[in-house]
Amino acid sequence: MKGQQLDKIDKQILRLLQKNAELSSNEIAEQVCLSPSPCARRIRNLYQSGVIKNKVALLDPLELGLAVTAFIQVTLKRQASEQLQSFEDVLENMPEVMDCYLVAGEYDYLLKVLVKDLNAYKDFLENKLTPLNFIDHIKTSFSLKVLRSKTELPLEHLNQQKRNY
Repeated sequence: MKGQQLDKIDKQILRLLQKNAELSSNEIAEQVCLSPSPCARRIRNLYQSGVIKNKVALLDPLELGLAVTAFIQVTLKRQASEQLQSFEDVLENMPEVMDCYLVAGEYDYLLKVLVKDLNAYKDFLENKLTPLNFIDHIKTSFSLKVLRSKTELPLEHLNQQKRNY
């Protein structure tokens, strides 16, 4: 839907599905004041256009024994495309890496890693990350408390009119 506009009802549907992806199209239709058939068609279009990528179950890391969240800044020896691609390829085999961003600034990548304890982090660092010969520097920060973690994307910016004051 990159070239298309999302209207008010589409945004309402997206807000509802971000809060609870298990809602039926009938339940959503009722909440957005549409009949079931057009609502189901809108939802199908949101999937087909790629606006909605997937439905998932959000798991609680603490309940599953993943008590340590580490944010790792990785600097490569060189930012050559083959080293960047090699690093990104290696990450595919690291299930502990939840998020990875290529960034501009003091370092090249920012990783969010979840492990069960500090020994598991030490193992991850020693056996998976530091053996990579194209890494120059690694700096880790540990989360002490989660203040905010959300999956809902902000939608307020969609279709906003520019205001001239």
